[in-house]
Amino acid sequence: MSITLETAPQVFRQAVQRYGDRVAMRKKEYGLWHDISWNEYYILAKYVGSAVISMGLKKGDCVSIIGDNCPEWVIIDLGIQCTGGVAVGVYSTNAWPQVEYVIQNSESKFFFVENEEQLDKWLHFRDNVTSLKKVIVWDLEGLRHFEDPMVMTYEDLLDLGRKIVEKDPNLFEKRMAEVRPEDLSVLVYTSGTTGPPKGAMLTHRSVTWMGQAITKDDPVYDTDEVMSFLPLCHMFERLFSVFVHITHGYTLNFVESLGTVTDNMREISPTVGYAVPRIWEKYLSAIYINMSDATWFKRLVFGITLKIGRKRATLTMNFKPVPFYLKVLYQLAYFAVFRKLKERLGFDRLRVAYSGAAPISPDVLHFFQSIGVNLIEGYGQTEGTGVTCASRIGKVKCGTVGPPLQGVEVKIAEDGEILVRSPGVFKGYYKDPKATKEALKDGWLYSGDVGELDEDGYLKITDRKKDIIVTAGGKNITPQYIENKLKASSYINDAVVIGDNRRYITSLIMIDEDNVVKYAQDNKIQFSTYKDLTRSPEIIKLIQGEVDEVNETLSRVEQVKKFTMLPKRLYEEDGEVTPTMKVKRKYVNEAFSDLIEAMYKRG
Repeated sequence: MSITLETAPQVFRQAVQRYGDRVAMRKKEYGLWHDISWNEYYILAKYVGSAVISMGLKKGDCVSIIGDNCPEWVIIDLGIQCTGGVAVGVYSTNAWPQVEYVIQNSESKFFFVENEEQLDKWLHFRDNVTSLKKVIVWDLEGLRHFEDPMVMTYEDLLDLGRKIVEKDPNLFEKRMAEVRPEDLSVLVYTSGTTGPPKGAMLTHRSVTWMGQAITKDDPVYDTDEVMSFLPLCHMFERLFSVFVHITHGYTLNFVESLGTVTDNMREISPTVGYAVPRIWEKYLSAIYINMSDATWFKRLVFGITLKIGRKRATLTMNFKPVPFYLKVLYQLAYFAVFRKLKERLGFDRLRVAYSGAAPISPDVLHFFQSIGVNLIEGYGQTEGTGVTCASRIGKVKCGTVGPPLQGVEVKIAEDGEILVRSPGVFKGYYKDPKATKEALKDGWLYSGDVGELDEDGYLKITDRKKDIIVTAGGKNITPQYIENKLKASSYINDAVVIGDNRRYITSLIMIDEDNVVKYAQDNKIQFSTYKDLTRSPEIIKLIQGEVDEVNETLSRVEQVKKFTMLPKRLYEEDGEVTPTMKVKRKYVNEAFSDLIEAMYKRG
């Protein structure tokens, strides 16, 4: 009879005992891949944990970590959790005032930073934050001769940990044994499309339960290969890089940098994949750009095989049987085209791929299903430990995010809000009883999303509750539905639909730069800057055509009467998008209010 393990230290310990010298993770440095075994992983986490205990870390104390995805990040994460500390991830792209807010709000006792760039952020606010005992840096490039009594290197910390272990070999394990399922495991600050971030409190019971629940219907195996590249402090990545990893023991591969994701994808060829919709959209754009440069014969063959794939995907995504002739044709199409295409992308071994953290256009999902990539949309939020619903392999239904995970209850409130109850539901927001009270009522998590359950128990998300538009004529419109349709265009990267208390619907459109630049070059359209491109009459005409196509599928009140292309790219550093590339609607509405007003003044 298997014993239920309900704390991260217990699950981690079991993985180490089971896998020992097998490879836990890999990292590429200077062109070579370096392996770290489960035993090494544990020893390093033990040194980190023992060192911070000796420096005064008490059970329940918070420790913050800032940096890009790498072995050090997850080693520190688990080292802290095993001591009964609470690990707090900070987005590496955050500006120093945002970093200060997290450190201050969580009252962090230690702050682990990746490099000089991240250390500089701390130097801005060092005198305002008194809770910190030490700042520890793990990449010393440019810092070799930097000295400060508050700062120590990761190497020195490991040395200290080694000495503590020699003196008291069981100190770390004693602390591990004291961790209880209801203790806090991590504090996850939501990137928040509105207002300051809130710290969601997740317990050990929640994270270990989710490590099992997420894989009950779509299993993962210890032979799997996974690639880590989304922000580690986001619950979507944290699940796969930490909690599901220690539960199932697969090999975790860290990308060299965000710029090498596509190269590393080809090199690693993962068996389980996941990304935010923007990444899947970029892959789709790249496929179309490459196809437009191919010979007429290749384009013809691709068009024919894609039609076959689409026909099959439409049937399977509506749970209808695929006739024998279509199965044969699809096998031929797969062998002739899709197999090679998947190889070129690094998708050849992908058994399952997830899209999450934001809604994906059904057309994007349909395309990948058509070429034989098992792309599945999941839905959830940090407050529910990341996942509420996910489709099952081979049972993906178009326009839905699948049924709830086993052990998760979902019901729809009278006003359409999605309510969730499960062992994954969070404890509340850190030091924010008011927000906790609004989110948690009678054990149910009020998601803030609006949706409906269909006859098969599949959940369909219609919008964020607070984003629903009520036009001047009193019509309720869900902007997300229209935005998703617009984003399906290969020339549109993102869209923000406007119309609250207005006579008609308009949209701010962010172009897909790669595809629009390619279109401009192919059609000899002259431009020198991004702004020129968005002001070009030919490009306006191109986007108008895409908008008209979408309008044909919408009711009259939903149709986009006018649009404006944003004259600049949107950046996370400017507060315009979240780290998972969701557009901050409120910010964009305010920042480009003059463009919005102009659309309503013109008629």
